[in-house]
Amino acid sequence: MQSPHIRPRTLTSRRTVLTFIGASLIAGPVIASQSAGAAPAATPTPMAGGLDDPAKKEIAMKIVCSAENSDLNWKEYYRYCEDIGDGRGYTAGIIGFCSGTGDMLDLVELYTRRKPNNILAKYLPALREVDGTDSHEGLDPHYKRDWERAAEDPEFQKAQNDERDRVYFNPAVKQGKADGIGVLGQFAYYDAIVMHGDGSDHTSFRNIRKRALRSAKPPAQGGDEVTYLHAFLDARVWAMKQEEAHEDTSRVDTAQRVFLNKRNLNLNPPLEWKVYGDSYRIG
Repeated sequence: MQSPHIRPRTLTSRRTVLTFIGASLIAGPVIASQSAGAAPAATPTPMAGGLDDPAKKEIAMKIVCSAENSDLNWKEYYRYCEDIGDGRGYTAGIIGFCSGTGDMLDLVELYTRRKPNNILAKYLPALREVDGTDSHEGLDPHYKRDWERAAEDPEFQKAQNDERDRVYFNPAVKQGKADGIGVLGQFAYYDAIVMHGDGSDHTSFRNIRKRALRSAKPPAQGGDEVTYLHAFLDARVWAMKQEEAHEDTSRVDTAQRVFLNKRNLNLNPPLEWKVYGDSYRIG
């Protein structure tokens, strides 16, 4: 199994991130209503379709997995766990939960609430201590082995799915629908949150979106969807280039931008794209 590509999520706990997400979701519609009062009403746009449709969500997981793991078989990564040397401690699971960023702690806490005597519960004190650091103190030498064992439990797999949705997927889809963008745009939001998180740093999802809004308006504010998505992807590429580990922007340039140039706003198969020079296809 190849190591996932490093992504620059901040060391801020995901507990604080959820507050930031909620604030940004509120801000979008407020801005739209203020604009509407100052100018003639734009032609109503159709209700944005959902990346949360099960078939579209499966496509999203495969595309993200191609960038994170050079693979489309995302369900093989429940058991993945290693330190990839990005300063965030252990990275593990289907979406790269990190011991240094708080989302791994949230995940193990959820799993333990549902199944108190699980094999990872004994690591909760250590996970609380290492949150915000790259330390393995209290986790080594058996954490990786125990994570892999836990990943055989359907309850732990469900917990990973639920935390992915709560912290990353659902906020991206909700904000995308609030902005009036369709499946591709919602995916672009999701991929950005997966890589950058949604904290207060200048390369976070919220600030990528703010940068895009300086150049174009989303459909919910009377703008053109394609124009806005190009602006968002431009802002995303800028954010990626701020960190040396992400100077390769192919997950945008030869994947999302390809779909956008073809005006495949609904991510309808067949889909063909490249990431880091590797070719992928969903028929």
